[in-house]
Amino acid sequence: MSATADPSQAPATFDTIVVGNGGLGLSLGLVLARRGQRVAVVGEASRPLAASVAAGAMNGCFGEVTPTLVRSEYGRLKLAMDVRATSLWDQWAQSLIEESDETRIRSATGTIVILNTIGVPGIDSAGYAAIRQAMQDYKEPYEDLEPEDIEWLAPEPKSRPLKAMFIPGEHAVDTPALLRALPAAFTRAGGVLVDAHVDRVVLEGGRTTGVVLRGDGKVLSADNVVLAAGVSSHELLSAVDPEIRDKIPSMVAGGGVSLLVRTENGLIPDSVIRTPNRAFACGLHVVPRGDGVIYLGATNEVLPKPISTAAIGEVNLLLSGIRQMRADLVNGHILKINVGNRPIPLDGYPLLGPAGVDGLWLMTGTYRDGLHQSPMLAEEIAARVLGEPHDTDLDVFTPVRPPLQSMTREEALETAVTHTMAVGVEHDWHLPEDFPPLIEEQFRRSFRQVLDEMDHDFVPPPELLFFVEDEIHDALRRYYDAHR
Repeated sequence: MSATADPSQAPATFDTIVVGNGGLGLSLGLVLARRGQRVAVVGEASRPLAASVAAGAMNGCFGEVTPTLVRSEYGRLKLAMDVRATSLWDQWAQSLIEESDETRIRSATGTIVILNTIGVPGIDSAGYAAIRQAMQDYKEPYEDLEPEDIEWLAPEPKSRPLKAMFIPGEHAVDTPALLRALPAAFTRAGGVLVDAHVDRVVLEGGRTTGVVLRGDGKVLSADNVVLAAGVSSHELLSAVDPEIRDKIPSMVAGGGVSLLVRTENGLIPDSVIRTPNRAFACGLHVVPRGDGVIYLGATNEVLPKPISTAAIGEVNLLLSGIRQMRADLVNGHILKINVGNRPIPLDGYPLLGPAGVDGLWLMTGTYRDGLHQSPMLAEEIAARVLGEPHDTDLDVFTPVRPPLQSMTREEALETAVTHTMAVGVEHDWHLPEDFPPLIEEQFRRSFRQVLDEMDHDFVPPPELLFFVEDEIHDALRRYYDAHR
């Protein structure tokens, strides 16, 4: 079986159809094709609205740790998943090189985490300490660095690092190379790429039988359909009985903006350089891409619908961040503004497994972890589709579920307040000394009111308190009502 870009020329029958051609969908398609399955991966070639195209693609595991992550059992499971994924990436990257025309998949050697003077203690300092503790718990090697000895780093004096450490086992992926290698390897393994948008899933006799393509209405048939379409995946459940569908957390978009920058002097770091996660986002990070180009990222704004363009404020936030890394980046040139949408379920945890109908599966909702976890999740979902043994610990993330709770109401409230105030610090606000406490209290009252209006049996993630959108709050209420 060979590749095709024309839906009208695609075969009509497969063993499995994967909806979504980002990092997760293509990885699953490749694993299944290697196993001899007749597989179609369906998605528009331009990948509109996808998270993968805008990803910095850090193989971040310990660098992503936060205090709130490791305080909950679900967060610790996500960390364990990240650790397992890290162990697969060397072989995964090498196999992609061998099965495609790429000569390099990785773009960085190791990760440097800096603790600088921009963040707030309750987030940055606590995050830095949590990263170290997690590495000690897993016996992951790391090395303390003197910030002034980091060669590429040259921030403005007011943004200089206080501490730094090097994680030799955390690298980064060249996203364009990965998104070229995956479809090449997939088609060479016998898979079929279908350049089309899926309009809906077909259900007959209580099970999934295929998908309908938008435009010509062509039907592709399969015994199994896996929805790996990121933030759009839940919309494809329209044919599922509402009593089942409403018990699956729908998703909001973590709209993100990043920049590709050519440095003035052509100098780029060898390693990823990043801060701890901060202010509802993944922290400031620089990822080398080669040939004098760096990736500078990334913002995160939780919205009810995906974004396709970058707001000026988001770009300005990134540009203000250059002072934390290298002051002369102001003389660099922006080659591209990347825009993507991270898929965030309403309870904050991934949707992995059966979607309540025979033959229908979800593989999405991974927020910031999808690309890093893609080799591991591809193996896990493939095993489930094929009826093989799999890691039952991941069954907690089965899509049809009550909300997974990781915080008390007070913890969610205070986390939302702390991160909200940190946004102001990141934007370098200048206020009279007595204003920040007044603003903080106003946010606390506002967030508490939102919580009081919600179902008292469930607690939404802090991000969904800060990004106040009626559409998001209405979706939360519907999801909570379905589990009363």
